Amino acid sequence: MPTNVVIEAIAYELPPHIITSLSIEEQFAANLEKFGIPLGSMERLTGIKERRFWDAGTAPSEVATLAAKKVIDESGIDPDEIGCIINTSVSKDFIEPSVACLVHGNLKLSPSCRNYDIGNACLGFLDGMSTMMMMLETGKIKYGLVVNGESSRDPMEPTIERLKDPDLTMTSFRENFATLTLGSGAVAMILTHKDNSDSGHLINGSVSLAATEHNRLCIGRPDGGITQPHELLVAGVELAAKAWEICKTEMDNWSDDSIDLYAPHQVSIPHIKLLTETLGMSMEKVFLNVQTLGNIGPAALPITLKMAEEAGRLSSGNHVSLLGIGSGLNCTGMSVTW
Repeated sequence: MPTNVVIEAIAYELPPHIITSLSIEEQFAANLEKFGIPLGSMERLTGIKERRFWDAGTAPSEVATLAAKKVIDESGIDPDEIGCIINTSVSKDFIEPSVACLVHGNLKLSPSCRNYDIGNACLGFLDGMSTMMMMLETGKIKYGLVVNGESSRDPMEPTIERLKDPDLTMTSFRENFATLTLGSGAVAMILTHKDNSDSGHLINGSVSLAATEHNRLCIGRPDGGITQPHELLVAGVELAAKAWEICKTEMDNWSDDSIDLYAPHQVSIPHIKLLTETLGMSMEKVFLNVQTLGNIGPAALPITLKMAEEAGRLSSGNHVSLLGIGSGLNCTGMSVTW
């Protein structure tokens, strides 16, 4: 499925406040003791040592705007030539208007620049890219801007309060646990046609697959979420295995031997290990940051891709695999030639 669309530039912003897993556990230590769970178990079970918070009251549109300004400045493009902005964050300022509308206004983009949100849990950013690609392929726009701003402070602080309840049950603790792994971040990406590009990071194609019979395994709310972590892990990896086989059929060079780097959405270290073992991926090719950033939702994958470049893990011509599994369940694999 050859395309003519490239990733022109990526930029991200990280929050200033580092929150350790241990400091979170200490806030409901009495209940952990009641359940016989030692302090330090969160890092041991997930591999997540810390994650980040924005300042209290920081809006998703505010940090998405910071990332967007950064990517526009670094790319050197004329913002008046951006034909569409899509926001893909789970975090929202309001039910309406869209976060994209707010960022559009903050950036003072052209009145003819379309602006709207796309939501698909942790796959939102990849879906935003795919939607933008269709407009670029047909020549409707010259540049497309995909943005994302995630704040884990908003769902995590109410969750911690619930976990302090002296009447907390073990079942409720398990259901709320996944919220504690969330992280925060903001990211923006510019896409354009290959004939208009300086970077040449060509998107070769993508494959998506759904298993929506599992659409109640992870339910997010503004003040937290209810997750069945083991069932979600098993069903997600099973779906990824099916999608992987289709990727091998539909896209050229989709094999561990021909893939130089994996930039995945990251939930936890055990999740990544099971995924690599099941799909036959080389663990050393996976660029990891979940240990210090937590699960940043749809922002995780593009931030990981940019961090891999900054770390010197990407060279021109490398074959990169972008992998994501989102609650619902949905799974996407995207091939990029760097």
